Amino acid sequence: MTDIEGASADGTGASNPESTNQAASGGGDLRQLPSRRSFIAGTFAAALSQPLLRAQTSASKPNVLFFFTDQQRWDTIGAYGNPMGITPNWDKMAAEGTRFEFAYTPQPVCAPTRSSMQTGKYPSTTGVVRNGGVLKDDEVTLPMLFSQAGYDTGYIGKWHLSETAEPGPVPLKRRGGYNQFWLAANALEHTSVPMEGKMWDENNQPVEFKAEFRVDALTDHTVRFLRQKRTKPFFLFVSHLEPHFQNSTNTFIAPKGYADRYKNNFYIPPDLAPFRGDWRSQLPEYYGIIARMDEQFGRVMDELKAQELLENTIVVLTTDHGCHFRTRNAEYKRSCHEASTRIPLIIRGPGFEPGKTVGQLVSTISVPATLLEATGQQVPAAMQGKSLMPLVQGKTSGWRNEVYIQMREEALGRAIRTEQWKYCVYDPTATPQQPWSTNYVERHIYDVRNDPNELVNLAGRVDMRETAAMLRERLIARIVENGEPRPVITPAKFYA
Repeated sequence: MTDIEGASADGTGASNPESTNQAASGGGDLRQLPSRRSFIAGTFAAALSQPLLRAQTSASKPNVLFFFTDQQRWDTIGAYGNPMGITPNWDKMAAEGTRFEFAYTPQPVCAPTRSSMQTGKYPSTTGVVRNGGVLKDDEVTLPMLFSQAGYDTGYIGKWHLSETAEPGPVPLKRRGGYNQFWLAANALEHTSVPMEGKMWDENNQPVEFKAEFRVDALTDHTVRFLRQKRTKPFFLFVSHLEPHFQNSTNTFIAPKGYADRYKNNFYIPPDLAPFRGDWRSQLPEYYGIIARMDEQFGRVMDELKAQELLENTIVVLTTDHGCHFRTRNAEYKRSCHEASTRIPLIIRGPGFEPGKTVGQLVSTISVPATLLEATGQQVPAAMQGKSLMPLVQGKTSGWRNEVYIQMREEALGRAIRTEQWKYCVYDPTATPQQPWSTNYVERHIYDVRNDPNELVNLAGRVDMRETAAMLRERLIARIVENGEPRPVITPAKFYA
């Protein structure tokens, strides 16, 4: 891989804003981090009194870099079984790090999952149960914790945790504690199209990109962040919009020439093949986007290596939810099916064994606690996600091998995924803003061990009564454990 200062990987050129700050650590009360003005003043003073050093200053504190995608199926990556050979850099990451074979989102919708990723809590706890929600004013977030631990923090890309009014910058109070480096838009899908758009920096100044693929533009800014000189380790969250569909066209749009590579020869996931949906027309574009994202991820890894940061940086690859290509409902997500809820999760860096595959069921709600433990920090008791480090270290005893999933917008629902079963319920009478229910109805039961593509819904069958009763009690227990009222779940009626 090559990268040229001020140019994208394909030579089309890049926007070149000078919108970077040195970061000062927070301290004391996590909800009283420095204001932007005091931060800039402190940074300037520090710059005058200290020599410039590389980003790595202490081997005991690894850097952290998120490469967060949007709407990426787990089976788009070669390490997860995709046969197309379009993700060599992610495959290399899996070989050099720890791959979680069965990772799931806490909710298959953009904003709710993002609230979980910043807090380690379920959407019903953060209060962000739908798109358009905001984090609570007193919420303790990952950047606050890392800042208090002496890290520079930064955020690039799509935020989706502020008020829905667009276009415009995200107010400082709505940035979830990212009070240092910031270059983002709340809903990047509404402030950009694939080849041009706008974000705002930490000073609320617009930063545009033109004639450049959106993934490339975010990568350019990521590279610039990595080239900054600093005296502390960093925590950087890079949040891409791709491979999410472009909202203005309701289609997926790959960079020029990329979809043509796969129009006549692309992998058809077996859970899509039996259904109509729109995968026939959209998968070539989708795979083209994936291929380009993998290339840009390679640029980031190359830059980490060039800056002598790679071996002391924890790199996380994951996404907010999957994509079922209109095969399960009228759009692309918001269902309990594997296509919506199962996602990639690969972590590379200090503490993560190269070439290891974790086979237990995990939720990405556990990623925040995992990163805190991996960087030597205490995990707050309020976090609902449990650290994955015991699994990484081969300590599987006592791990509850199931995941709890929440659904909203298409329907208010709850689900549990065990080693063999997927059990989903919903409330058909729920109001739009209702965060939970006390009355659900069984909707789906799948034997995912014998029917991994979820083609036969077993809900309501007479011979499933005993299994359904067992799953019903397990789901109710998870709902109550999450702090929601104990619900009544009505068994599905026999339908076949």
